[in-house]
Amino acid sequence: MTVQKFVTSNMLDINGQVLNENQQFELNILENTGNYLIHKDVLRHQILQKQNTASTKTRSEVRGGGRKPWRQKGTGRARAGSNRSPLWKGGGVIFGPKPKQITFKLNKKERKLALQTLFYSKRNNISFVSNLEESFISNKTKDLTLIFKKLNILLDKKVLLIVSKKTEALRLSSRNIKNIELISASNLNTLSLIKAKSILITSDALNDIKEIYCD
Repeated sequence: MTVQKFVTSNMLDINGQVLNENQQFELNILENTGNYLIHKDVLRHQILQKQNTASTKTRSEVRGGGRKPWRQKGTGRARAGSNRSPLWKGGGVIFGPKPKQITFKLNKKERKLALQTLFYSKRNNISFVSNLEESFISNKTKDLTLIFKKLNILLDKKVLLIVSKKTEALRLSSRNIKNIELISASNLNTLSLIKAKSILITSDALNDIKEIYCD
């Protein structure tokens, strides 16, 4: 059974001034616990990141080995039919890895519940900033660092910056800061939320999150 919860914080501008007090973010989370859904979504995300391209050759795929190394009888050696047998150096591999496709299904409703549960768990570390995508036009890292300083967000720990769209200015200015992860609302995932110690959400991204994950 799901219950309604609220994340409340002030909406700030890029100078750290309060624009709207008590900005509410409505969430629907499981009444008891949604931790198992978070675990399933993290597992799904990690499985999708795997390439699964490891490949070895069997004895039929290794080049050579067409001729019998020696005659069947009379040599005193063990009989052999090919020098590409898995028992030989340079031979094929028995039961080696092959490229494969692994899928892990998670329902849309389950994924939404997992993300909303995480948002509520990290409610004390969430901040809102207004129109960062349009207001920030500088490509300089120090200008973005100054904005985080005005918003009282420390950069010595992992910070997740959630935007509606990745502008060129934000992408260029954030790529040199080790602890900032820039992500669009449409690509939000549980693994990034778990790693983040502070979460900064722009006003446009907040609207996207409500529309995509909280409908």
